[in-house]
Amino acid sequence: MTRWLSIVGLGEDGLDGLTPAARARVATAEVLIGGARHLALVGDHPAEKLTWRTPLTATVSDIAERRFRRVVVLATGDPMWFGVGVTLARHFAPDEYEILPTVGAFTLAAARLGWPLGETETITLHGRPLDALTRVLAPGARVLALADSADSPRAVAALLVQRGYGPSRLRVLEHLGGPGEAIRDGSAADWPDQPSADLCTIAIECRADPGVVTRSRVPGLPDDAFEHDGQLTKQAVRAATLAALAPLPGELLWDVGAGSGAIAIEWLRAIRRTRAIAIERVAARAAACRRNAATLGVPELVVIEGEAPAAFAGLKAPDAVFIGGGLSRPELAEACWRALKPGGRLVANAVTIDGEAALLALRGRLGGALTRIAVAQCEPIGSHLGWRPAMPVTQLAVRK
Repeated sequence: MTRWLSIVGLGEDGLDGLTPAARARVATAEVLIGGARHLALVGDHPAEKLTWRTPLTATVSDIAERRFRRVVVLATGDPMWFGVGVTLARHFAPDEYEILPTVGAFTLAAARLGWPLGETETITLHGRPLDALTRVLAPGARVLALADSADSPRAVAALLVQRGYGPSRLRVLEHLGGPGEAIRDGSAADWPDQPSADLCTIAIECRADPGVVTRSRVPGLPDDAFEHDGQLTKQAVRAATLAALAPLPGELLWDVGAGSGAIAIEWLRAIRRTRAIAIERVAARAAACRRNAATLGVPELVVIEGEAPAAFAGLKAPDAVFIGGGLSRPELAEACWRALKPGGRLVANAVTIDGEAALLALRGRLGGALTRIAVAQCEPIGSHLGWRPAMPVTQLAVRK
């Protein structure tokens, strides 16, 4: 199939910065698509011109309707790095399009700062909750973030202060690669209350306040990291549960009877590009799930308030399922097993004798491994120290 769709990346230097091949695609285009800023760069061009519509899928349909004409999409920088090329590549076959990138904002920012790009966290704030930044914060970490608007640097500075990273160094890089290139420098705590350029890159060198509690992405956060009413898989058992669930990039988890949402949240924090749905019937707990997800940097967690298994209707099939409660209803585990993809993992925990009996019966039907997890904490007993055991947890882990 002839490649009729060209996705051309533009920098601050506009058409002058294009390769000869990219300039030729623009010059011979029958249809040009882009934002108003990009289309203005081509001037009096005879091609049909379309600007992006909302939602973006509407413009994807416009492009599809012009299949086999010479269509050129004008994008910013590297279209495959948080750019429109990612969306278009999902909708068109590889032999229909070509991508001609220019040097992107992250590459330019790393060059200006002298940062090894392979050792730097890169995120976008375009159309994403600001709380997602929390996930990559750690003392000594370097982060490059694509701004969402002129107010993004102020919002980022405020979030850093709120999360205990006020001493972090911020640099805002504006109009990289163009004649108006500029870099503003300061700390999050003292960032000025003034807007930046709409299109800018925010560089963060993370420095924590003295005594601030930092959060590892390794599963097993302290229990007090979560807002909960007691319905919480405790730290040691949670770490063992995540190990049994074994998240991989791109996989989807159902956290059934989510309580505080701790299992789903730690699943998302552990591995990039994972997805999770927390299903919780109690409204107050579902609300706490959402707050916990935002606080711990994974606001993308989908929280469904409803009773399982009825709440499963219309959901995408999971790669892993965790059942934290409700084992007294055999239909719940059976519905989870039916929904699970082949090769998927089901993990269920129980603390009561009834729950353990249900796991034994489930193992008899499905197979898998049963594990008893017993944890004791050292605590004062009078003037001495002793071990105070928590209730043991029985865990079933089975692969479909």
